[in-house]
Amino acid sequence: MNGIGEIPVSAAFLTATLLLLGASVTLIGSLGLLRLRSFYERTHAPTLGTTLGTAFVAAASMVYFSFLQSRPVLHELLIIAFVTVTTPVTLTVLVRAARFRDTAENANSAPRRDGQTEANEAAGAAFEEMQ
Repeated sequence: MNGIGEIPVSAAFLTATLLLLGASVTLIGSLGLLRLRSFYERTHAPTLGTTLGTAFVAAASMVYFSFLQSRPVLHELLIIAFVTVTTPVTLTVLVRAARFRDTAENANSAPRRDGQTEANEAAGAAFEEMQ
């Protein structure tokens, strides 16, 4: 079902732009996995990239198929709604499970309520002693 010749150039340009935006945002979110250090930092960037990237790709699909079929195609709104609702819930469950495990193991990487970790506090104390 390749109807690229049947849709207007402006719709094709808008579809391509939205697809590139979605792919770029998802790529940037995925690069957060390489850049950030701890598990707790690494979970944040990909979830934002996934949610926003999926929204852009679904919007591109809505534009393309709406012009191709000459009627509004809104099925993708369900996809956007489900991803928007389930991604933060999944993030919360993963972080709580990791925090529970780290707390049970007395790991230094588990964040405390003030946002610091024991490893960060020890590094800060060592830095202050050097000065």
